[in-house]
Amino acid sequence: MKAIVQDRYGSPDVLELREVDKPVPADHQVLVKVHAAAVNAYDWHLMRGDPYLARLSFGLRRPKMQTPGRDFAGRVEAVGRDVTRFSPGDEVYGDADAAFAEYVVVAEDVLGAKPASLTFEQAAAVPLAGNTALTGLRDVGKVQPGQRVLINGASGGVGTFAVQIAKWLGADVTGVCSTRNVDLIRSLGADHVVDYTKDDFTRTDQPYDIVLDLVGNRSLGEFRRALIPKGMLILSGGGTSEGGSLIGPLGLFLKAQLVSRFVGHRLVAFTATPNREHLATLAEFADSGKLTPVIDRTYPLSQASEAIRYVEVEHARAKVVITV
Repeated sequence: MKAIVQDRYGSPDVLELREVDKPVPADHQVLVKVHAAAVNAYDWHLMRGDPYLARLSFGLRRPKMQTPGRDFAGRVEAVGRDVTRFSPGDEVYGDADAAFAEYVVVAEDVLGAKPASLTFEQAAAVPLAGNTALTGLRDVGKVQPGQRVLINGASGGVGTFAVQIAKWLGADVTGVCSTRNVDLIRSLGADHVVDYTKDDFTRTDQPYDIVLDLVGNRSLGEFRRALIPKGMLILSGGGTSEGGSLIGPLGLFLKAQLVSRFVGHRLVAFTATPNREHLATLAEFADSGKLTPVIDRTYPLSQASEAIRYVEVEHARAKVVITV
């Protein structure tokens, strides 16, 4: 089968389209013929081995996982002997390693039925980003109707889902984005939009109950300035403002954990993990019209390096999808 492979860390130029062995599902695994896969910031971090601390997990000198990609949608090709929930031909979607390939194997217990209302390209855009938004707002933030919620990074992959999920949870939603994305964020249901090129959301006279940060571009002090006295800051991913290239967003996460012991604000960092129940919830949202994936561009598998370059360098809005 064809797959994107990298033997070393580096720029998108290290990615190559090669013929590799087709994977074989283990007893509790499903083999999926991939129709589409989506690009996440995770993919270029893995490609570059950035931040350096992540190489303890990714591989010290070269990547352990040589085929990037996490999100996918496709049809079941074969199942392991202990699989009971899926059969060949089923349309599925999920989050698993090595998705930038013609086939991927995934554990049955983290695989979901594809939303019937979505194309394969749309469905592939959902798993990691949608799960992150759902986990952060519903499970970590426990957003309640009427709360004021701000999404910093509203036009990104996670942010476009977060705006819609926060609205579904009944919040009064503010999205932070650049000028070119203001109309997009409004179209997703945001009650208010802050153009960060013109206004500073941390200097507001109407502070927020919850701030979900997906960028990591402000200090903890600035974030706290935007919160009510007992408000919550939720950190997920983001940049390297505190930790640099060595530890990346972990610097901000660790500082938040320390500071939260001494202040009235709740400062929480989290990482979402693949979750079958969350995939079912997201599919329900999509099929009921409450969740619409936004796709910026699509690329063929042979141009996966260009797709990742676009996400990393051009600050793509919403999702970039690879068709297989």
